[in-house]
Amino acid sequence: MRGLQPVSETNAILYFGDKIDLALTPLIGKVVDHLRLMSHPGIREVIPSYTSILIEYHPLRMTFGELEELMAQSVSLVEASASAGRASRAKSAGSRLITLPVYYAPEVGPDLAAIAERSGLSIEQVIERHYQQSYTVCAIGFAPGFAFLAAVDDSIATPRHAEPRKRVPPGSVGIANHQTAVYPAASPGGWQIIGNCPQPLFLPDQQPMTPFQVGDTVKFAPITRQAFLSQGGEIWPDWT
Repeated sequence: MRGLQPVSETNAILYFGDKIDLALTPLIGKVVDHLRLMSHPGIREVIPSYTSILIEYHPLRMTFGELEELMAQSVSLVEASASAGRASRAKSAGSRLITLPVYYAPEVGPDLAAIAERSGLSIEQVIERHYQQSYTVCAIGFAPGFAFLAAVDDSIATPRHAEPRKRVPPGSVGIANHQTAVYPAASPGGWQIIGNCPQPLFLPDQQPMTPFQVGDTVKFAPITRQAFLSQGGEIWPDWT
């Protein structure tokens, strides 16, 4: 399915497909970039996801039909610019590489041993297969600064816990099926936790508040316990 669908009087969803496809991520990021640069008075906000963009608009400033026409024009323009190699701004989505330090260890990654046992790998192999992969920011949500990253190596892809933990420490690096993410703040969570990133990922007093944009590439770099603590990381003994 592809096209604009109404959700409410003030919201619509622009669909690019009905299945998660990393090939869509750069296009979605470029369209979001284009719409935000446009600063159309009829559009309040655009929020990207894996296969779609949620659009919040002013129904008194533009009709759904006008929004539909604008979306079709925007997508066509971005696709044409990308294929011709002309839109330098459109190329920005997906062109950045973000490297995040991670301390991988059972004391901050209590699910490491279970993932290793489930996959038939050693803990060291689980860690290697996680940080050797390059990930794409496919969506930002759940919590401010929470970036959904894909795709986790098949051998360590693990479902969420059936029952979420009541509290997951900030910086926790988790796996949920073929996704991975870093919890930017303490919160309940059901992802399989394998490590911790000491770098703050949501700073509300700064601009931008989070380092992530849809389409970015993210790599994880393993660090020692000493480096983790020296960079501000904390070890929570009782959070599990």
